[in-house]
Formats: sequence, C-alpha cells, structure tokens
Amino acid sequence: MVRIAATIFCLAFLSAPAAAQTPPQPPPAPYVLDWPWPDPDPKSWWDDKRPTPDEAADPLGGRRPGRNAPLPQVSNGYDPLLYRLWGLPPLQSQVLRPGEVIIEVAVRPATSVRQTLMRATVRRDGKAFIQARAGLGCCEPGIARRVGFDAEAPEGAAARLTALAKDPLWEAPREVRVDDGAGAADSLCVDGTSYDLTLAVPGQTRSVRRACDTAEIGQAADVLETVLGLALGHEPRIDVIYPGGADYSAARSAYRDLVAAGGRLKVAPTSRAHPPSFQEPPPQEQEEAPPAPSAER
Repeated sequence: MVRIAATIFCLAFLSAPAAAQTPPQPPPAPYVLDWPWPDPDPKSWWDDKRPTPDEAADPLGGRRPGRNAPLPQVSNGYDPLLYRLWGLPPLQSQVLRPGEVIIEVAVRPATSVRQTLMRATVRRDGKAFIQARAGLGCCEPGIARRVGFDAEAPEGAAARLTALAKDPLWEAPREVRVDDGAGAADSLCVDGTSYDLTLAVPGQTRSVRRACDTAEIGQAADVLETVLGLALGHEPRIDVIYPGGADYSAARSAYRDLVAAGGRLKVAPTSRAHPPSFQEPPPQEQEEAPPAPSAER
C-alpha cells in the first residue's frame, strides 16, 4: 500500500513541471473574411480611383478615337476579349499617330497549349516598348498560368522596329505554301509551330501566318528575331520556352535557298485577303485625354 502511494506521488511530482511549462492554449479565433480590404467602407470599393497602368503597360494610354473615326480591322485571330484575357489593350482600339508602329508576334505550337504573345510599340516621341505574355491557352475560360511583363525597350530598338514596318513580308499573302518549282502541295501542320505576325501603322494593319515549314518561317526571320530578341531576358518563365533564343538563321537560310533554287512561296488555297486600309481624321479632330506629365503619350 505504501509502495502504491509512493508511486502515485512520484508520478504527480514528475508531471508537474511539464504542466507548468505548457500553458493552456487560447481557443482558435473565428475565421473572418478579409473583404472589404483595406478600407472597411464597402462603398469605397466602387468610388475610389484605381491606379492607372504605368507607361510600359499601356504606351498609348489616354488616347481615344474620334467620334467618326473608323477602328482598324485586325485579322490575326485575336478579338478584343481575347486580348483582355492576355492582359493587353486590344489592338483594335489602339490609336496610332504618324511614325508610330505596333508589331505583334503570336507563337502557337501545334502539339502544345503553351502559347506566347509579344507586342512591340514605337511611339511618336521615339520611345519603344516591349510587352510579352505566356500561358496555357486551353481547357478553362481564361489563360492559365499566365505570366508576362511590360518594359521599355533599349536604345536603338525604335529604329529597328520602324525599319521592319517596310519589310516585304507585310506585302506577301497572309498564308502561303512552299513551291519548290515542281508545284506546291498543301500541308497540314501536325508537329510544328505557327507564327501569327501583325503590323499596325496609322490607317493600316497587316497580318500574316507562317507555319511549320522552315522556308515559310524564314521569310519572317527578321521580324521574329527582332521582336523575340527584345522580349527575352525579362521573364525567366518565358525565356525557358525558347531554349534556342531568338536565332532564326537556319530558317532564313532555308528561305533564301528556296528562292535561289527557283522556288517560291505561293498563295495558300485558304488564304484570305488583307483587310482594307482606313483613314483616320487629323490629330486635331481626335478626342484625346491630356498626356501624362512625365512623357508624351
């Protein structure tokens, strides 16, 4: 009996310090939604001004087309809603002034849903900007895993992009087939990459597609190397999609060899005509918001 009492006493003695070292824990706080945040007034969510995008995110921001000004017809497969899903201002609403240029490159692999959209913009004040987006264009109502950036292009980019506006590519048919001199056969792109390239200048847009065949892509090599070269180096998750960088020298050589051998790129049976040009009113007749104080936009 004495032993039992002693054992109980020892156990109580040994457990006492542990209980003293572990204070009782307070009950968990109830879960509270963090909306509205940070202002507790729900009305402020709708009334407060939202931050405007910075210069690189919307280089032509603040411009509005005139009342009777026609909007450009863009025939590259991207409607305004799709541009919004990519987080870019729709090309259809961009108002360009003399000397300004927009060049877009959309990359769509045939065996993957991992797509890329790049836009280079040259503004009338001599500045150039590069914007790029990458994501999964499939399987849900949005662009999954979308990443991107907006940045000002380095010095000298504006001159290169402006020169590309005169590239013979923009006068070529929208879709082509390779004719090696013995006749062209329609091909189905089952394992390759298609490039949709779009040029926008005041009063005119041009869109061409070059897909699968190396010689086709080689005709657009100068545009691809310039735009892709400006886009790489900003976002590692975009860079990893292009392990070979912006090198299209092999495609350029294939196109030159085709022409040298008497071949050509002929109009594809499914090719459509370029959209007609449109005339914008003079700048003084345009409705335009006051430019940002930091730069002419």
